[in-house]
Amino acid sequence: MTQPLSNLPVPEVLETPRVLRALINAHRHLAKLNGITGTIPNPDILINTLSLQEAKDSSEIENIFTTQDALYQAELFGEQSKNPAAKEVRRYTAALQQGFGKSSEDQLITINRIIEFHAQLMDNDAGIRKLPGTVIKNHTTGEVVFTPPQEPDDIQQLLTDLERFINDDAVYEADPLVKMAIAHHQFESIHPFYDGNGRAGRILNSLYLVAKGLLDAPVLYLSAYLIDTKSDYYRLLQSTRDHHDWEPWLLYMIEGVARTAKATTQLIIDMGHLRGDFEQRMRNAVPKIFSHELLINLFKHPYTKIEAVQTDLGVSRLTASKYLTKLVDAGFLHKRRFGKYNYYINAELIRLIEISRPL
Repeated sequence: MTQPLSNLPVPEVLETPRVLRALINAHRHLAKLNGITGTIPNPDILINTLSLQEAKDSSEIENIFTTQDALYQAELFGEQSKNPAAKEVRRYTAALQQGFGKSSEDQLITINRIIEFHAQLMDNDAGIRKLPGTVIKNHTTGEVVFTPPQEPDDIQQLLTDLERFINDDAVYEADPLVKMAIAHHQFESIHPFYDGNGRAGRILNSLYLVAKGLLDAPVLYLSAYLIDTKSDYYRLLQSTRDHHDWEPWLLYMIEGVARTAKATTQLIIDMGHLRGDFEQRMRNAVPKIFSHELLINLFKHPYTKIEAVQTDLGVSRLTASKYLTKLVDAGFLHKRRFGKYNYYINAELIRLIEISRPL
């Protein structure tokens, strides 16, 4: 039977021998990821491409599906895109970047900041739940499996304790990855919002890793791992609520960090090789227009348009159009049409991103 939700910190000692062994592996992969991230000439290359993929994956967990093409169209053309799912995914990206922008300034993750990026995510200011009636159901059967706190005062107190747990390491001395897993579980169990709790909780994971200095930029996202292990994720969330046996949940989350860090590191390596290949081929095929700024633009924006090249390179619209036409003719980009507008795809980079999954 599910036990009442308790305030943090967790009273048990959770760093068991199995957890400690898993932590060594996860930190090794995280350190490698952080190190290689620092070698990228422009970190926006990673933040832009990976945050969009994360937005797509995280929304898919909530049964919000969109194609890669529709997602990037929405990113390029904003309100001109009529795809509602793509717009929701685009809001996730904006919420993630808003949360990172605030938390990177002082390494704090406050409840007010979570409320702010949740408002961006949901495009409303409903805020913390004030009305009773919210339950968590089995995604397959519809059966109620957990009833989160219902009273506004209880929710607020639990959130206050969670905020202190996240930001004050003296409250509970444990490895940051252990605390991230506990904080994620507690947030999802408090279920503070009427909707969007899962997506907000996954943003919280990424911000926590940066706030605790494990990563310099938000480049590790667990959603792809959670999609591939979705039944385990929900089963372990609930079994931890039912039995307060934390070890399986911690091992699951730490394994997710290790696998995702390893996959993301390989993706960055592969992107570096592809960027180097592009540079050599561009120098040979289009030497008159080649520049490092143009090369970076092609990787910062896997989908791009004339205005993006114009802005990033500080050139005229005519010059930007000429560059893109030459890149299409030389086979570096694919040209597509959206209504009356043209856009351009770095298809080789998109394929690389799509096949990169935690194994």
